[in-house]
Amino acid sequence: MTYETLDWTVDEDGIAVLTLDRPDALNAFDLTMARELEQVFLTDARDDAVRAIVVTGAGRAFCAGMDLSAEGNVFGLDESLAPTPEEFRQQYDEPPYADGIRDTGGKVTLAIHALPKPVIGAINGAAVGIGATMTLAMDIRLASTKARIGFVFGRLGIVPEACSTWFLPRIVGIQQALEWVYSADILTAEQALAGRLVRSLHEPDDLLPAALDLARSFAVDRSPVALGLAKQMLYRNSAATHPLEAHLSDSLAMFYTSLGDGKEGVAAFLEKRAPEFTGKASDLPRIYPL
Repeated sequence: MTYETLDWTVDEDGIAVLTLDRPDALNAFDLTMARELEQVFLTDARDDAVRAIVVTGAGRAFCAGMDLSAEGNVFGLDESLAPTPEEFRQQYDEPPYADGIRDTGGKVTLAIHALPKPVIGAINGAAVGIGATMTLAMDIRLASTKARIGFVFGRLGIVPEACSTWFLPRIVGIQQALEWVYSADILTAEQALAGRLVRSLHEPDDLLPAALDLARSFAVDRSPVALGLAKQMLYRNSAATHPLEAHLSDSLAMFYTSLGDGKEGVAAFLEKRAPEFTGKASDLPRIYPL
């Protein structure tokens, strides 16, 4: 597909680079970008030819946050509505709530989270507001030494969005998450690294190559089925109330992978050759109840 606010390329190893592409606006997030990001993770990224995704920004910013220049409700919400929590939970995906109430950033991060493939954020510059929270649904974040990251919602009188109150404490811990949200300060790259928000820091010209190398290490000679199931299991089982939940899903995942790519993986190991996996991320066995 062709996008107005994004650039999408895929190389011969199946490594996709998704670039937020509004450099003149510091890649500010608007309703068009919201729709296109959700679309790319629900369609293009699910193509079995795509093995891993690196997300970065064009120009000197990653994403400077919500574009606040839009007329009316800048978040695209319907101010005539007043749903109760009970009404919204029952009808959140139906009109008028689906578009009038649901947070657009949350739709994006849910689409990223549901993708059964590695997603790496390469934070090349300013990442503020939704520019920061959208990266939390990515599996790993690398940052430029020039990156600046801010959970600045308190300065605007609004709350953290994009499911960040689920992701951020899991990544950095509740105390650090609360401090960053309460203070609404802009973090340096070094502060983000010290707080364990990002995996590593890189000089600006080295950031994207490092992210691509990491993505390639996840994709080449790796089973898409094993990776897709592992992603599901790590996110879901880490929030389970008892290890039995992990044991049950582990058991089914081991059973089904042992019948599929596991046979090829064992054979390749014994024969001392590279594996030729045939499983597809689009066809994962079901290991959790509906």
